[in-house]
Amino acid sequence: MQHLDLLVIRKALEWSRAGQRLWLCTVLVTYGSAPRAPGALLAANDQGQWIGSLSGGCVEDDFLERLGEGAFAEPVALVRYGDGSDPRARIELPCGGVLEVLVENLGPDCAVQAYLRELEGALSGQRRLIREIDLPEGSRRLCDDREQGARVERQGRQVRIRVGAAQRLLLAGYSSVAQLCAEFAQALGFEVLLCDPREEVLAGVELPGVEIRRELPSEVIRQGACHADTAVVALTHDPRIDDLAMLEAVRSEAFYIGVMGSRLTSAKRFERLRRVGGLSEAEIARITAPIGLNLGSKTPAEIALAVLADILRVRNGIARGAV
Repeated sequence: MQHLDLLVIRKALEWSRAGQRLWLCTVLVTYGSAPRAPGALLAANDQGQWIGSLSGGCVEDDFLERLGEGAFAEPVALVRYGDGSDPRARIELPCGGVLEVLVENLGPDCAVQAYLRELEGALSGQRRLIREIDLPEGSRRLCDDREQGARVERQGRQVRIRVGAAQRLLLAGYSSVAQLCAEFAQALGFEVLLCDPREEVLAGVELPGVEIRRELPSEVIRQGACHADTAVVALTHDPRIDDLAMLEAVRSEAFYIGVMGSRLTSAKRFERLRRVGGLSEAEIARITAPIGLNLGSKTPAEIALAVLADILRVRNGIARGAV
């Protein structure tokens, strides 16, 4: 599954290789109702073609109209839509939100194409990057991203934007909690992959939009299904599935690894993983067990909510004790 931002960068690279100037727009900040999250992309070229989305329609129309009038000739620009404070934005958002957009003016040269190729690789899951862009001159750098945190950060006159693959949730085994996790994760924009070899368990299961693989989760993980933007959760209470998934997950780049069970069950699992699986203390420390935030959850829906909330906590770089 390819998400829209990857398609945007690939099309921008195609335009640049064809000798066309392009403008790469990135959502930086949203206030109130906004259909696209910070980091979302749109690209337009000097022929009037465009791809991507910033707001779902109204902002795109205004931006493209102004681009056709010769605006955004500078290397980089910031435009604020929605509250009337920016004279360059001629619309107010009907949803009542506010949107701040970074616009990069990129010529058709080798440096730009190298920049876009690096972004393409990050969005494909090869590695996570941070785009650093200095204002107002527009100088830019790419550096490795080895931490979790906000998608967009402002540090003085510098904008830092995290770039990675579409967030993925890998469900190691099916259960009622996994079903709800899949539904919640899709609503949050995650790709969802469910792995379970048990035909009797999957009989009659319907999860529209979820990729279902009838294989052991551990084998799917071993084959490379986890990149640095993947969360792996095991929710079956079956150690034949859960333990094997943990053994492979800790050797992957997954940013979150969790397994369901009580504190006593988790302690016994960790002992098995040390004794039988040969995991080190550093590898054990990567596993969140019991899984999820402590919300006093009892029902499958409450447990699923706690799991997704904890994944988002880690994704946003928030310490467990801070929530």
